[in-house]
Amino acid sequence: MAAAVGILTLMVSTVSGQSADPAFDVRMHYDKSDYMVPMRDGTRLFTIVYTPKDASQTYPILLVRTPYSIAPYGPDEYLDVIGPSVEFDRDGYIFAFQDVRGKFRSEGEFQVIKPLRTDDAGVDESTDNYDAIEWLIQNIPNHNGRVGQWGISYPGWQTVMGMVDAHPALAASSPQASPSDMFIGDDWHHNGAFRLMYAFSWLSRNAQTRSGQTEQRATAFDYGTPWGYRFFLEAGTLANLTEQYFQDRVPTWTEFMAHGTYDDYWQQQNALLSLDGINHPVLNVAGWFDAEDFYGPLSIYYTLEQMNPQNQSTLVVGPWLHGGWRRMDGDVLGCVEFGSKTSHYFQREVQYPFFSYYLKDRGAWQSQAAEAIVFETGTNAWKTYDAWPPEATEPASLYFHPNGRLSFEPPLSRTTNTYDEYVSDPENPVPFSSEIRTTQGHLWMIEDQRFASTRPDVLVYQTDILTEDVTIAGPIVASLFASTSGTDSDWVVKLIDVYPGDAVGQACDVPMGDFQMLLAGEVFRGKFRDSYSEPRPMVSGEVTEITFDLRDRYHTFRAGHRIMVQVQSTWFPVIDRNPQSFVDIYNANASDFEVATQRVYRSVELPSHLTVGVLPGQD
Repeated sequence: MAAAVGILTLMVSTVSGQSADPAFDVRMHYDKSDYMVPMRDGTRLFTIVYTPKDASQTYPILLVRTPYSIAPYGPDEYLDVIGPSVEFDRDGYIFAFQDVRGKFRSEGEFQVIKPLRTDDAGVDESTDNYDAIEWLIQNIPNHNGRVGQWGISYPGWQTVMGMVDAHPALAASSPQASPSDMFIGDDWHHNGAFRLMYAFSWLSRNAQTRSGQTEQRATAFDYGTPWGYRFFLEAGTLANLTEQYFQDRVPTWTEFMAHGTYDDYWQQQNALLSLDGINHPVLNVAGWFDAEDFYGPLSIYYTLEQMNPQNQSTLVVGPWLHGGWRRMDGDVLGCVEFGSKTSHYFQREVQYPFFSYYLKDRGAWQSQAAEAIVFETGTNAWKTYDAWPPEATEPASLYFHPNGRLSFEPPLSRTTNTYDEYVSDPENPVPFSSEIRTTQGHLWMIEDQRFASTRPDVLVYQTDILTEDVTIAGPIVASLFASTSGTDSDWVVKLIDVYPGDAVGQACDVPMGDFQMLLAGEVFRGKFRDSYSEPRPMVSGEVTEITFDLRDRYHTFRAGHRIMVQVQSTWFPVIDRNPQSFVDIYNANASDFEVATQRVYRSVELPSHLTVGVLPGQD
């Protein structure tokens, strides 16, 4: 069974996953020790520290805190690469790794995305991070007094928590693919829609109640089939999954089922509310095709800029899936080629110089650092900007027209009853991928969309063949004027780059002629159109405007390509099925699920469209 990605990247994205340097044996250069480090409430957290054998100089400390195990355990078992990349191992750092509270060999109880404490006597991941740094500073010899922290995915979130009320020795942080808000845009929900496939796999492996300290991971649930689409469809309702699989084994799932709106439970987990007062440099890293945590890094960057405008904060975005810059070369993703090993560029030219400058006073990072270091897909080039989005972007809209046409020209029809329609059947949902798998996999956010484009429950709009390049940068916002025959509905919008008919490629065995590269896609649950906290039903047959963000992109649609938009109401099972009736979906019965007729309008008065930022005059 394939392993899930997302914050289920285990230590692949945090510790392992790097190719070892055959000319550099970490055993020859580092000693390994383990400790039970006490927190302020007496709970002890298992910590492994790798220290350079050369004690003639001092070194900065690099800290990673993770719920995914800091294995290998044991004094004679070493990681092949200890640092974020091999450059760090060669240069000399003190590397510290810690099993977070309640996980693996640490004491205490684990709480998924534990909210920050509300009183001074409490403990949380911020206090644990502070206490870990304090212990390291006081007990590990030969350090230079500076600490850096980094992590990918959940460890990225741990890094963000360490930035809050930070220890004075913390000199640099790099949260990478960190979630920020689990109801709005990260792992568990997107715009209020539940990410079923991912939550099921992650919670089954990472949130089961444990009986005590262990070095072993929990056993995942048995799907009984390699086809996740069939498994989840036959399971029926979320209530059935709760009864058959979770019950009292995974308290977090039970909590999710009891909190179907953006209430205090979710709002207290919102990391963005606590990012004021950050006064050390931050390197924020994301991947354009990260299906789990792309909202997080972008929202963290924007919030840091707003709350701490004088602080040095850099955004890096490359053509990667979740954590791909750590465990892949970055020259290809699925069938799409990027022309160079983008991960190597990031590791050697961005990440390593960042920490080297702030922890060792080496190099010239501060004088050379841009506000945004971003990879432009389509032309396959790294670019730097003083602001993100680039200040030169100009807003433009891609409007829906009759006969599936998409154009930057607004519609001409003044007849309000001008629409395209489809029938959405919860018993026959649109699959999110053409692959047969139980987990969502790695590549679906860049996957060929031809499998969906011929379905009758997917609307397709595309431009004429482009006569010149079109470069977009920054947010992509969908504005749908839509109606449903039901009382609730999901709306999925996908932005796609359609290749020429004679296109060729070497990355995969899929014919690239007319390839439909998914560039951006997002879902919105209709009942949350006015408020995530106070949902209200859609009125059957009534046209309403539904506006939502497909998140940022930086991409050039090349001359000879087409721009396509697909609209649908199911995206299964990556997103749970909406019954299309206004009910508590987490406790819905099979009888609550209804077939619905969906209409998307495209007139002067009701102009459904996507808004993008266009960069003029790109080379």
